[in-house]
Formats: sequence, structure tokens, C-alpha cells
Amino acid sequence: MAEIVQGYCDERFLDVKSVLSSMLSSGEDLGSSFCATWRGETVVDIWGGHLDVEQTQPWQSDTIVNVYSTTKTMSFMCALILADQTLLDFDQRVSHYWPEFGAAGKHEVRVWHLMNHAAGLSGMDVAVSEEDLYDWGKMTTLLAEQAPWWEPGSASGYHALTQGYLIGEVVRRITAKTLGEFFAEAVAGPVGADFFIGVPGSEFARVGDLVPPPNDGALSGQGDSDSIAVRTFKSPSTSALASRTDAWRRAEIPAANGHGNARAVAKVHTALANEGLVDGKRLLSSETCRSVMQARIEGMDLVFGNPMAFGLGFGLPPGSEGKRNLCFWGGWGGSRAIIDQDNQLSFSYVMNKMADGLLGDERGVKLAGALFGSLAGLGKS
Repeated sequence: MAEIVQGYCDERFLDVKSVLSSMLSSGEDLGSSFCATWRGETVVDIWGGHLDVEQTQPWQSDTIVNVYSTTKTMSFMCALILADQTLLDFDQRVSHYWPEFGAAGKHEVRVWHLMNHAAGLSGMDVAVSEEDLYDWGKMTTLLAEQAPWWEPGSASGYHALTQGYLIGEVVRRITAKTLGEFFAEAVAGPVGADFFIGVPGSEFARVGDLVPPPNDGALSGQGDSDSIAVRTFKSPSTSALASRTDAWRRAEIPAANGHGNARAVAKVHTALANEGLVDGKRLLSSETCRSVMQARIEGMDLVFGNPMAFGLGFGLPPGSEGKRNLCFWGGWGGSRAIIDQDNQLSFSYVMNKMADGLLGDERGVKLAGALFGSLAGLGKS
């Protein structure tokens, strides 16, 4: 009988394989992949389980799925590359690149506000439909007209769906390419990462459907109807079942509809973990990589309702400034990505069975614990 987990796992990290195998065997997981690079080398690249609840279709080496907000990290990488090329200044006004954006009291909004959920644009006053999410021009026009819900730069408030349009339009104004196009040319292509923001029809056959969480996949915030948290998910809104449609897969929604697997996510982030290098190719300067770990804003997030810290897009452990060079992000339902510069470690978990958690659940935590535990054991040997 074939092993439930396939792929390569360095013998020093077999605890990670055991954890994934246990989750798949118990039904906690349905189908998933995990990948880790250490000091620039792949030490774990494993996958297992099934694409369907009936467990008739196995998860394959090249299976890709929608990773929801883990997609945001790919938009961050695009912005970091442009900053490295001195084409983008995170302290510059957004309206410098996108003049129409300066309307409705947004003239002083800076690019780093977009990166760090601090622009006051976590949601929209105008109701938009699911189909509107696929219309880049309409979404960016409406966001340019939208007034901030709080003073930009004063606090973070998770820009669940809007962030990708905001960063993506700045990228488009600078490069004359959509974010999906720029990502493919400047990030995925050079490092050979199997990740798409806007999936070509030719790749649809290997896209796995997500299995929605128990609430059938409707995002919502906590609080009264007038709270920023609730309004954020009221418009724009989406449901997990939308991810199964061709329209969703083809669209470019850089905050939510990237498709890939753990191997692709970990490979892209290897640049940040490894002084800007991936397989000997330089994607970023070491200075830009280090800048990600410097907190730009920290405090109670107006949408999450929890303390959050952000360093140029990526989340930082609150209160960790100067203590540990680690950043992270995750996606609705469970996908996760962590970058640990102190250990030159990049790893990711991608799955199809969604949990209720907006930014991950215990599955990713268990795998991270096994990986860090193995690493700590190496230091004692």
C-alpha cells in the first residue's frame, strides 16, 4: 500500500512528514502540500491526500489550489522588486503614481499604508457584486473615489479584498502591466514557481476545488453593523464556492485568488529568507529583504480586533522588533507561509479543506512546530 504522504523529506525533518501523515489519516486534512527551504536548499517537499471528499482523486505533485490571502505575499514581492529597482518608494504618496487616487481625502496616503492595511480602505461604501470583483477597472475606479474610513497611517485594519487592487494598480501605473503579468515575468518566471494570479485555461485541469468551511464560506466580521470589521466584509464580499468558478480563476484578485502549492510559495519566499537569492538567482537585494522585518505599524487591528504588527506587507509577531527576524502571512481556510531570516528558513502549507480561520488554523501551527522542533534538535546534536 502506497504511503499517504509522497515527495521528498530530508531525514532530519521526518517529524514534519509524520505530522502531515497524521492529519491526513485522521481526516483533519483532506489534501495538502508542505514545503520548506533551509539555507537556500529544499529540505521538505511533500504532499498527500485527495482532491475530493469521496477520496477518489489523489492530490498530485503538480496540484495547485486557491490559497486566498497567501496571494497577498506575492503582491508584496512585486512591490519589493520595484522598490529595489528604485521605481517605487514606499514613503511616497500613492497619488504620485496613481493621480486619481488622491480624491476624497486620500492625497496624503502613502504606499506603505497600502502594504500595511493602514490606508483606511478595508471596505467600500458602494455595494459591489461578485462579478464586479473580476472587473479591474471598476474596482480600482471605485477605490480611487472611496473616502478612508479612518485616518490613514494611524492604525491598521485588514484590507481583506481591497489590498490587491490597491497595490496592483500602483504596480500597473509603474510598469504598464497587470500585477499578474508582472508577477509572472519578474517573480514566478525567474525562480520557476508554479503560482498564478489569473490562472490560464491551460492549467485548469490540475486546479483542485476548495472544500468550504462549515459555514459554507461566507466571510464576516465581528461587531455591530456599523463597525469597521463588519463593513469590511460587507462590500466587497465573496464566498468560498466562488473559487470553483472559471471566472474567479481567470480573474486577477491579488489579495485572494492566487493559485499554487506549497512548493511554489516556499520557493518565492526563499528570496526573503536567503539574502535575496533563489537557486543562485538574485531576486532582491539583501537590504530590501531586511527591510521587511522592520515594523511600520503596530497596534490593535480595526478589523481583526487583535494586536497586529506589519513590516512592508508581511505580518510580524507583535512586540518582536529587534528580537527575531521572522515574518508570516496566511490565507482564509488554512494556507500558511513563514519566513525566518535568522535560520534562513522559508516554509509553506497549502490545503483544500478549509477551516473557519481567516488566516490559518492549528494544522499550519502543528507543521510549523514540527519543523522548528527538528531545527532546534539539529542545534543540539
